[in-house]
Amino acid sequence: MIVAGEKHLRRILKSYFAYYPGSSTHLSLTKDAPTPRVVQGPEAGEIVEIPQVGGLHHRYERRAA
Repeated sequence: MIVAGEKHLRRILKSYFAYYPGSSTHLSLTKDAPTPRVVQGPEAGEIVEIPQVGGLHHRYERRAA
């Protein structure tokens, strides 16, 4: 990633800090995020991709049609 300036760096870091506690998995937490997530079964709908951190990472959730 190329940072274009201080404003750009602040935007990237803000996005990453929002992503990390809710989406980033950790082996020490039984592959869960620091902010636990609800397990979603197939009845919750189709899987959708949610880009995070400017598209560098993605979160997958089930959403009803």
